[in-house]
Amino acid sequence: MTPRPRPLLALALAAVLGASLAGPATAASAERRPPRAEPPSRIELPDGFQPEGIEARGPIAYLGSRVDGDVYAADLRTGTGRVISQGDGTPAIGLELGRGTDLWVAGGADGDVKVVDVRTGATTATYELTPDPAPGTSFVNDVVVTGRAAYVTDSLQAALFRVSPGPRGTAEVTRLPLTGDWVQTPGVNNANGIETTPDGRALLVVNSSNGLLYRVDPRTGVARQVDLGGTLLTNGDGLLREGRTLFAVQNRLNQVAELRLSRDGRSGRLVQTLTSPDFDVPTTVARWRDGLYLPNARFTTPATPTTEYWVTRVQD
Repeated sequence: MTPRPRPLLALALAAVLGASLAGPATAASAERRPPRAEPPSRIELPDGFQPEGIEARGPIAYLGSRVDGDVYAADLRTGTGRVISQGDGTPAIGLELGRGTDLWVAGGADGDVKVVDVRTGATTATYELTPDPAPGTSFVNDVVVTGRAAYVTDSLQAALFRVSPGPRGTAEVTRLPLTGDWVQTPGVNNANGIETTPDGRALLVVNSSNGLLYRVDPRTGVARQVDLGGTLLTNGDGLLREGRTLFAVQNRLNQVAELRLSRDGRSGRLVQTLTSPDFDVPTTVARWRDGLYLPNARFTTPATPTTEYWVTRVQD
């Protein structure tokens, strides 16, 4: 006896068979289909929001506020959005989506990294990297999530932090001193954006102070300068890697460097430089479809409760 198909399988088979019976779309039906609307090239954020980090999953982008840690969700298809998580009054800097609905949020001068559930808006965990840091000693800037851990940069320390989550909100926090070729300039931001290498075996960290890109061993913290053929990532900020392509935001230069990397991330070359007249100190970058989305931090503009902020879309 032939077994009866399960309901979901039956529905899938029906859909396939229905498509086969219907045949290919005719030219007339294709003409009747409305063209896909072009997404907005500029997305307005709440006045006074002071964005820094951005992360996108599908057409929804998440942005953090440097003022109070609010997280804002924007629909990249329409430009509309709302605050989905009320901050605790401390900054939200770099962002990274992890498993499920977890959004990792770097805490800047607060010396910590938090996890926010983007479905409920609740903060589900807070990990102290540098407890009660003295002013000018810590600035937790960006985070990348791998299969087993989150790696976090601190721009004022020559170190990365590895956070390995455990049960019920616990975690093992390990400080990895940056050694090898790493050069730390006192009193200014150094380690900033962070990503993984194309082969997934190491980390990439840009140093805002000297404009160099480093390949860092995630076990030891030993850093080796990536050979970019003389290209400097001056004012390097957020990083976004897609396969062997790396986008590096150069904030105060109002541009994005597009690089082609070797598989191991030990070398690369500049492909092109992207810019826009709509940029006003962009800091980080996310992708949706054929667009790159960058929040404008406007560091050179006095910040007030009514200062305007926005996200700029560019095509690469």
